[in-house]
Amino acid sequence: MKLATFDAGAGAQLGVVENDRIIPLAAAAPGLPAEMIDLIAEWPKVEGEVRAIAAAGAGALALDQVRLKAPIRRPGKIMAIGLNYADHIAESKMGTPEHQIWFSKASTAANGPFDPIEVPKVSQALDYEAEMVAVIGRGGRHISKADAPGAVFGYCCGNDATERAWQHRTPQWVLGKSFDTHAPFGPWITTADEAPDPHALSIRCLVNGEVRQESNTRHLVFNVWDQIEHLSQAMTLEPGDLIYTGTPGGVGAAMKPMQFLKAGDHVRVEIEGLGAIDNPCEAEA
Repeated sequence: MKLATFDAGAGAQLGVVENDRIIPLAAAAPGLPAEMIDLIAEWPKVEGEVRAIAAAGAGALALDQVRLKAPIRRPGKIMAIGLNYADHIAESKMGTPEHQIWFSKASTAANGPFDPIEVPKVSQALDYEAEMVAVIGRGGRHISKADAPGAVFGYCCGNDATERAWQHRTPQWVLGKSFDTHAPFGPWITTADEAPDPHALSIRCLVNGEVRQESNTRHLVFNVWDQIEHLSQAMTLEPGDLIYTGTPGGVGAAMKPMQFLKAGDHVRVEIEGLGAIDNPCEAEA
């Protein structure tokens, strides 16, 4: 099932995407949660009702007639792992990490799948990082690797947009990773049952139609289950938390000469079975 947040002209609402249409949930069941994060939290109770609405298909709208928004308007946590594909480690001239390298992105960085990424006023070293995003469902604390698949609600495409000058001027990456609009994700959440093996998906990033990154999630150094086990030792993972699972080689900072994003560029992230996001870059107002 593909669950989306969309706007058909009367404000954001939730729907189920099927092929080229979207089926609104609120019209059929006004009692369902109106926010995706709440729907995820209540999923064990409401899944059957949502699937029945999708099967009935009442009130379906053409997908190209609505605006898809960030699936979760304001995630509680956005966590991201660094140096997690071998080719990206090599191009970064770093060694394979012994321990997982984690940083957070501010929740205010969350952005829609087709909304503009701001090129910040303070720098012109904006880079792209195509990533698969895992969305936490049941969550919890001290989740074992064996139990980690049960903690995932679904998956999205994501772009860990990064302001490199701010990232590297201090040892801590949070500010360079947390500019407003720098965490686009979507276009919807593909529930975990439709992605039974998240470690066998092709992933690529295109800038203005040119392929810059191309890999497969089987090349993750620490896979999604490793990541959940490790993170949950430190913090309680909650419904709707996002985990950006790492980027493959091909980032702009590693090109010769370096190729950073500028206003007018388009960045597209595609992941097999999960869809694609496509964000224009615009100068910060």
